[in-house]
Amino acid sequence: MSDLFITLKDKVKSNNKRIVFPEGLDERILTAASQLGAEGILTPVLIGSEEKVVQKAQELSVNISSSEIIDPRNYTGFDEMVSSFVERRKGKNTEEQAREMLLDENYFGTMLEYLNKADGLVSGAAHSTADTVRPALQIIKTKPGIKKTSGVFIMVKEEEKYIFADCAINIAPDSQDLAEIAAASAETAQLFDIDPRIAMLSFSTKGSAKSEETEKVSEAVRIAKEQNPDLVVDGEFQFDAAFVPAVAEKKAPDSELKGNANVFVFPGLEAGNIGYKIAQRLGNFDAVGPILQGLNQPVNDLSRGCVADDVYKLAILTAAQAL
Repeated sequence: MSDLFITLKDKVKSNNKRIVFPEGLDERILTAASQLGAEGILTPVLIGSEEKVVQKAQELSVNISSSEIIDPRNYTGFDEMVSSFVERRKGKNTEEQAREMLLDENYFGTMLEYLNKADGLVSGAAHSTADTVRPALQIIKTKPGIKKTSGVFIMVKEEEKYIFADCAINIAPDSQDLAEIAAASAETAQLFDIDPRIAMLSFSTKGSAKSEETEKVSEAVRIAKEQNPDLVVDGEFQFDAAFVPAVAEKKAPDSELKGNANVFVFPGLEAGNIGYKIAQRLGNFDAVGPILQGLNQPVNDLSRGCVADDVYKLAILTAAQAL
């Protein structure tokens, strides 16, 4: 395990954060919950029928005695939750609709967090990103000043760690969106002891090609610097000019990044999603996330192709966000 997770485990362990796992019957979730509980890192809160969850854990021979199991269908605080949900939705859902919606494990788990009965939520092992993000946007909502949430991966291999953004949420961000993603990614980087040096990526370096796509990125750099003068951010860059000092010396000798970027903002979701998977599968990096940025409380999304170790690591990151 990398130093990043060893450090985060130590930070999290003494705070006993409660992390909700809406997919309480998933084998990977139960395996990770067993490990997290056994190590005393956090308290897993598993959503589902207690009988079915316990039976599934027994079939898998995993010990979930340190976990709490909550069944929405017999939750004693359900009426209170329904009232709070209707109030939070400000007339967009009736009480009858709320009762039905809150039987959905993602909506129920998100409300537990909103009501401060949990500190964070991890879902997505068996659900789409939309299933995880929609309740978060409707209930927890974005921080003041943040227009859109975004999804980043922390890419980790031994002592190396980088931030890739946005790889999960915004399909075609405009310049303002990219600037906001850059600033949010810098905050995420600092949370995990990465001193952010942000490269805004494209297929061009500093005007080597001219198009609407490249100008969108260079405009994003201008906005990001104007709104956050202390950010170390530059672009537009091809990846090699952002990452390899010798290439940077040739392509962008005047840039303060000098080929030492550690936060990479992709120009669109297509590039970001492909990029992180290439680094993961060909470069053997652990891709932890996506971590959802810009929300009032931490909610994070797993890939449906995840393994138990991914769940374990993302839960630790989520607990660290909640500190």
